[in-house]
Amino acid sequence: MSNPTVLTIVLNYKTAQMTIDAAASALVAMADLPGEIVIVDNDSQDGSFEAMSAHVQTEGWDRTRVIQSASNGGYGAGNNVGIRAGLSDGSRPDFIYILNSDAFPQPDAIKVLYDHMLANPTTGFAGSFIHGDDGAPHTTTFRFPSIFSEIEGAIRFGPVSRVLRNYRVPVDDIETTRPVDWLAGASLMMRQDLLDRIGLFDETFFLYFEETDLCRRARKAGFEIIYVKESVVMHLGSVSTGMKTWAKTPTYWYDSRFYYFAKNHGKSYAAAATLLHLTCGSLNWLRCTLTGKPSGLSPAFLRRMAGHDLKALFASRASQIGD
Repeated sequence: MSNPTVLTIVLNYKTAQMTIDAAASALVAMADLPGEIVIVDNDSQDGSFEAMSAHVQTEGWDRTRVIQSASNGGYGAGNNVGIRAGLSDGSRPDFIYILNSDAFPQPDAIKVLYDHMLANPTTGFAGSFIHGDDGAPHTTTFRFPSIFSEIEGAIRFGPVSRVLRNYRVPVDDIETTRPVDWLAGASLMMRQDLLDRIGLFDETFFLYFEETDLCRRARKAGFEIIYVKESVVMHLGSVSTGMKTWAKTPTYWYDSRFYYFAKNHGKSYAAAATLLHLTCGSLNWLRCTLTGKPSGLSPAFLRRMAGHDLKALFASRASQIGD
């Protein structure tokens, strides 16, 4: 019997040279593993597809191919293009490994995840320890969002945060390999058989919450989501999305947040989560205004959330009436 195969997917959006560099790191990390790399250009329309295709051909990367998405449907949709493409001979891989275009695995990082998956059949997804180019660890391990996490995240008040610490979404300072609720997708390995059961990324999410939703489906199917500390990847972070330089939170973040709650808990729960977030966020804003401390909120964040989610709630109810 042949060894299980891995399909590594690197999704590009207007960062051709960085994507090439990430794929080069992945090639080194894939050296002892059976499988291939597929670079997906997410309809960049900036010459990325041509530049990456030419580089792969010139360098003779025979285990790597470049394909193009017909449109930019977001992070999940772009990775789905790569997953559906499969291996170049038309066969299905045993494992899917997703690597961000601004992430660079250590030479053994992919194999560590691969070995873990082989040794632990109940692991559905396995993710790496991620650090920045300065060596500082990134938080990539999380709990599922809930009404309680909305309270804790919005009010930003020590006594409340201590009471709700077990509902806080980020799980910081994990020192050992262990299960978590969900993992960020910068370096994430998945079982193809599990994806066949639960489906691929939900393409309603343009960006954000798509990994949360996929991991939730895997957990509901009885599989574990494992953070593997020994797999190490350097990640620059937010290069394609520009998150670090946002002047205001984009509409697609609000879209994804509301849709995640409505899909997984129902529209009434989503509305309650928003109401509690707005109430607690307003209390935080008032407290910071009175004390002269920064609130940590982007401009008009609460007002935009209120307007967005109110429209989303009434739109969904109007759709139900129309049906």
